[in-house]
Amino acid sequence: MRGAVLIFSRILCLLASYLIVDGSGAYAQGFAALVSPPRFELSVKAGERLREVLEISNAGAQAARFRVKTADWALDKNAAVAFDDSLQPGSCRPWVAIERRDITVPAGGKYRYRFEVAPPAEAVAGECRFALLIEGDDQSVRASDNVSFPVSGRIGVIIYVSVGNTEPKLEVVETRVGKVNGELVPLVIVRNTGNAHGRLTGFLSGTDAAGKNLEFTPATLPILPGETRTISLTVNSERDELVKIAYPITIRGDLEWGDKTMPFEQRFEP
Repeated sequence: MRGAVLIFSRILCLLASYLIVDGSGAYAQGFAALVSPPRFELSVKAGERLREVLEISNAGAQAARFRVKTADWALDKNAAVAFDDSLQPGSCRPWVAIERRDITVPAGGKYRYRFEVAPPAEAVAGECRFALLIEGDDQSVRASDNVSFPVSGRIGVIIYVSVGNTEPKLEVVETRVGKVNGELVPLVIVRNTGNAHGRLTGFLSGTDAAGKNLEFTPATLPILPGETRTISLTVNSERDELVKIAYPITIRGDLEWGDKTMPFEQRFEP
């Protein structure tokens, strides 16, 4: 009996990880939706109203009904997104108005879904962050002849709205070598003391201990205001093959975000 319960739990976990999808598209039994764009980065002045449109497509062979709602969200240390229906402290969701909570999209059709953000005149300069969740009707997936599970598909669209004068202020506070997907990679720990999120870009290069000339780009994870996040430096490979780095290696170049540039030179050694 205990073994059966364990198998049952593992099946549930697999279904949840496969069928509940946060991104630009999700395909599951009874749920075949695409959204465009998958992310918004907007700006508005306090006291003004911002109107935008999200396009929801139904790639299925039948008309599909979707529920739409707002949610707060957070990133964990592994950059996984967690959505929360409850209103979080400091949430800007009270500023958000959505067109409607239920829509039906014909097979192969599209729906232009409208939403608005209206920060009050007294809003302090900063970044409003929320998500639009598009959810399909619950479907039943059969795991065996006698057991089926209710599952649902979901797409989360992340929305950033700069209110007033905002900018990220990024600084590298530490560097080290650590494991990502089982491989040792260079890591930079970045702190954001600004009032908007930032993403590192730029091209870096170095020659490793085996004499290989390598080029690196930083992972483009968002670094939220007040957050310190670990960013990996990924080796660029023309063939998308795994390149093992022979340490130590000194990596040089410029890190960039927005219109800012930060000279970078660090030695990495496990």
